[in-house]
Amino acid sequence: MFSGGSYEEVARWLHNFLVSHAKRENPRIEIELESGDEREGKSYAARLRLGDKVSRQLEFDYKEVADNRGSLAWGRAMAERTRALARELTGS
Repeated sequence: MFSGGSYEEVARWLHNFLVSHAKRENPRIEIELESGDEREGKSYAARLRLGDKVSRQLEFDYKEVADNRGSLAWGRAMAERTRALARELTGS
């Protein structure tokens, strides 16, 4: 249903997905998504930010995200990964 898409479309979806799940842990968390230059068409990197605190980097393969973004099991695993990182960042 939601699989596939252009690099830019998948980047927007990934950013919104990460924001949605990180903010469930703390509404002040922001997402920094790298998708340009050497990553273009291949991968993404994301970090969660809460004030001056920045999380470790999460790496995403473009094709994996594009192929699996419609999968409930994959989405559930990614949501838990994101929320765990947000809890780690907030110390909860």
